[in-house]
Amino acid sequence: MTRARLHRRLIGTALCAALLVGCTPVGPDFVRPNSPVVKEWIEVNSPGAGPSGLTSRSAPVVKWWETFNDPTLNKLVAEAYAQNLDLQVAGARVLQARAQLGIAFGELYPQSQAIGGSIERRQISDNLGPISDVQRIIPLDTEFSTSQVGFDAQWELDVWGQQRRGVQAARSNLALQVANYDDALVTLTGDVAALYVNIRALQESLAVARENIQLQQASADLTQLRFDNGVTTELDVQESTALLNNTKALVPEIESDLQQAKNALAVLLGATPSRMTSLLGNSGRIPSARSNVAVGVPAELLRRRPDVRAAELAAATQSAEVGIAMADLYPQFILSGSIGLQASGGRDLFSAASTTSLANAGVVWNVLNYGRIKNNVRAQDAAYQALIANYQNTVLTAYSEVESAMVAYAQSRKQVVFYENSVTASRKAAQIAVDQYRDGIADYSRILNTQTALLRSQANLIEARQQVSSNLVAVYKGLGGGWQIRQNQEFLPETVLAEMAYRTDWGDLLQQDPTRASLN
Repeated sequence: MTRARLHRRLIGTALCAALLVGCTPVGPDFVRPNSPVVKEWIEVNSPGAGPSGLTSRSAPVVKWWETFNDPTLNKLVAEAYAQNLDLQVAGARVLQARAQLGIAFGELYPQSQAIGGSIERRQISDNLGPISDVQRIIPLDTEFSTSQVGFDAQWELDVWGQQRRGVQAARSNLALQVANYDDALVTLTGDVAALYVNIRALQESLAVARENIQLQQASADLTQLRFDNGVTTELDVQESTALLNNTKALVPEIESDLQQAKNALAVLLGATPSRMTSLLGNSGRIPSARSNVAVGVPAELLRRRPDVRAAELAAATQSAEVGIAMADLYPQFILSGSIGLQASGGRDLFSAASTTSLANAGVVWNVLNYGRIKNNVRAQDAAYQALIANYQNTVLTAYSEVESAMVAYAQSRKQVVFYENSVTASRKAAQIAVDQYRDGIADYSRILNTQTALLRSQANLIEARQQVSSNLVAVYKGLGGGWQIRQNQEFLPETVLAEMAYRTDWGDLLQQDPTRASLN
């Protein structure tokens, strides 16, 4: 058979195999798993819910923290978005997934491509049997050299869709990492707001404690004056002293909690604790949002919450892995070839006469695998089923979190009204008790009881107001808002991207549009 005929036959075989590449990939095509559907929020639509301040008539706002009308909070969120290191970890994983998608695309083409060259010099023994016999008749040159350069390639044809499933897995993994980044951003904004509310509540508690210390100090001075004048007994002095010192003991505890909260906030901001005082100041009030809060309808939740999207994309990625595993059950069609130049001795390597080539088409089928391939398919399918259940559970958890945050928000608003009335009454009672004690018509126990009740009522009011704002943060966090601020933005700060570009050739991967990642 001539060389030309051999090449034509190999090319024909390759074309027939290449036609098979268009076959539908083996394995399941991903479909979003079924999940429970909620039509209405309980707290918004329940007849007995009362004025909860929640409305489903409009969608939740994106920059929900701005509804608190607090410039400091807005600044903290912006700084956390720009500097938080956990968020940068998630951003780096997005870039890693971009590169991995490029690797998967590369597998669609010849997987092995190499240019090589070599120079070889060999000496054959003169005493080697057949050669020594020939040497007696015809002198041979037993020392010679060979030089060659060439290009080799090998291509496993994607007949069963293994490489295409790999691209699907890599593409959905990229979208998964974007969803994980968005989820980290939702968590970050919620944690910053919750910590800020806690810090302001602690600052208010500190101010209330100091206010009550002044009030109780005045009462203690009054008891001491009445005792010095023989009007009352030492019992009043000791009781007032005990109450005063118990209240003073609250200050170090509150200051400790306050500093610890500032330290935690500093970590979220990617800053040192020493900056917190300049950012927050020494006093402030708990931020409160508008009276009506838009929560949208439950159907929007699955599109807004990044963790729900991430759970779906994790299942999509694993679905492709099932197809990759199933492709190993079938034969692999491989094309390989090489072309180059080869010459011996001092002959001209770079001449037409030195051309050499090889083409090969083959089939490899791993048949005696003792069930390993089938069991790998089963293992991948079980992992896929687990992720389907995880998606469904994530959806249920999302509904539960939002409903719980809504009811907590609505009920804490009611508490605030009651505690405001309690503080007003307690403050008036404390003043009446002091006046009556000064006039000698009431004993000191009335002051002791009313001042203790005042401090407790004020602390309860602060806690209730804190719960209103914290629960509202939980509502917005449960609704999955806030991640949209990263749209049209890169996943890492410009300084970090510049450092990566200087360290490694990233091409255009540092500037890609992440929205192109999809399940297709």
